[in-house]
Formats: sequence, C-alpha cells, structure tokens
Amino acid sequence: MSTTPPSGPTPAEPTSRDRRRWAQYLVDERSEARVYRELAERREGEERLILLALADAEGRHEAHWLELLGGEPARLPSPSAGSRILGWMARRFGSIFVLALAQNAEARSPYDSEPFATSRMAADEKIHGEVVRGLAARGRRRLSGTFRAAVFGANDGLVSNLALVMGIGATGVAPQFVLFSGIAGLLAGALSMGAGEYVSVRSQRELLDATEPNDHADDVLAELDIDANELALVYRTRGMDEEEAMAHAREIVTAAQGADTGTAVRVHERGGDHEVVGSALGAAGSSFLFFASGAIIPVLPWLFGLSGLPAVALALAMVGVALLATGATVGLLSGAPPLRRGLRQLAIGFGAAAITYLLGLLFGVSVA
Repeated sequence: MSTTPPSGPTPAEPTSRDRRRWAQYLVDERSEARVYRELAERREGEERLILLALADAEGRHEAHWLELLGGEPARLPSPSAGSRILGWMARRFGSIFVLALAQNAEARSPYDSEPFATSRMAADEKIHGEVVRGLAARGRRRLSGTFRAAVFGANDGLVSNLALVMGIGATGVAPQFVLFSGIAGLLAGALSMGAGEYVSVRSQRELLDATEPNDHADDVLAELDIDANELALVYRTRGMDEEEAMAHAREIVTAAQGADTGTAVRVHERGGDHEVVGSALGAAGSSFLFFASGAIIPVLPWLFGLSGLPAVALALAMVGVALLATGATVGLLSGAPPLRRGLRQLAIGFGAAAITYLLGLLFGVSVA
C-alpha cells in the first residue's frame, strides 16, 4: 500500500510534535492489531479469518508510520487509554464487549483530519468499523433475548423500588414500614417481571412459529408442473418479483425431479428470528433475578438499620452508581457512547424517585 500523504496540499515539514503524534499512531495501531489477533485466537472459521485480516490491515498502517518516522523510535509513548482497555478486555473476555468498544474506536479514527495519513488509510478505518459492526451484530443477536430481559429487569428494579421507598419514606412512617414496603415491592415486582417476560417471549416465539414456512409441501415438489408452477406464488408472497420467483421455483422443482431417492429438497430454510428472541424460561429467570438484584439496592440502608436522611442519601448514591453501570453497559453493547447512556439512565431513575418523594411529602402533610 502506498505510504504517501493523500492528494491535496503538501503537508508542511514535520515538526517534533508531528513525530510524537506519529509515534502515538504507531503504538495504537500495534495495540489494535494485537487485540484483533487475541480475539481471533478465541474464534473459529470465518470469524477468525476476518479478525486476522483486520490485524493485517492495522499492520499496514503501522508500516506507514514506521516509514515516516524513519524506523523504530528509541522511545515510544504508552498506548491510549482506549487501546489499553481494549487489550485488557480482549485478554480476559474476548467477548462482544470488546467488539463493541472496537467499533467505537474505529468510528473515531483521526485519519480524516490527519495530513500525513493516506486517504486509503482513512477509508480503511471506516470499512473496519463496518466489519467490526457486523461481527458484533452476531453476538448481539445471540444476547438480545436474555440480555434485554436482564437489563430491563435490573433497571426496573432499581427505578421502581427506589421510587417506592422514597415515596413511602417521605410520608414520615417508621423505618420498619419503609423496609417492609421495599421487600414487598421487590418480591411483587420480580414475580411480575418474570411472569411477564415468560408470557411475552413465549407468545412471540409462538407467533414466529405460526408465520415460519413449514415443510408440508417438500415431499410433493417433484410432482409440480415446471411450466405452470404454483411454487412461484410461494416465493412471490415472500417478496420476490414474478420473474425472479418463477426462476427460483423452476430451479427447486428441477432439483426435486432430478434428486435421488432420499435426497431432501426444501422449499425454505428456517429463519434466525428465534435466536434473536431467546428462550422464554431464560428471559423469565433473567428478568426475575436481575429485577430482584436491582430492587434490593435501594432497600439496603434500611435493611442495615439506617433511617431518615442518611438512609435516603445512601440509597440514592448506590442506585446512582448502579444506574450509571446499567446505562453504560447498554450503551457499550449498542455501540453508543457509554457515559451518555449512563447519564440518561441516571436522569430517568432520579426523576421518577423525585416525583414519588414529592408525592410522599404531600401525602404525609395531608395525613398530619
């Protein structure tokens, strides 16, 4: 690959600052290549080959900066914080979290505005982002059903029970009543969430089963008239135009008529929507456990004997940390900025708690 700068105005004579920047690029490219190779060691087949190809591409970028630097520098800077986090996670997890972080890192490439980077390098980084997005999408689909239930369960437990104990506590009742209300809210909410997730996922899977093409017609394909072929109507209902549907139907019928006995020729292949939905029991159990784990956090101060303002302050602090963590996790896995998602979750949770606290104050005043 060419290592000359992109077409346009020739960059000025490099300064010592430019050289320090190139050295940082060199270190980060090496770090990213290492991450892709470590991920490849945990993969097989096509995914492994794709990750190794990404590592090779980062190696070409590394060679570009080495050439500009005139060889290996005597001293190199430390990798950026993002590169160190990626490397640490790749060595210990090798999971979708790493791919999601890598997707964000590729999207923030500085090469668009770097006068000493080639236009091809800038293009490579954009394509790398899409490649990593595709790899991460496979993991997201596998996680989506149970993970969705877990995240929603934990978040609902945090927000609903925080709002409950804040509202009850603001009325001025005894600490034991706040504790009892929090435990009751935990149990009621966890059971409700678990049952709701089971019904929701089971119903969704049943709907998918009802709409999934079946194999009832597979054993009569050889009997169809290849010229007056109703099989084409099947493919037209699935979105093909008339000409494409007829060509595909001819291909299937021809294969069925020429197939040896015992050779299966199918009208369809099953889709992958069931993998995305997940299992009903898995979603229900995940939702129950994570709702309970989230809902217990606001109750802990009263459980350990605190009351009044200290209990409220501690509950808010612990729930705030938990809301930031759940929001950041969702942001990370969805490829969005983790901090922004975490702050959004925090604002929603504290907003709900503030409303119920004010209502509790009003109710307490009216009762008094």
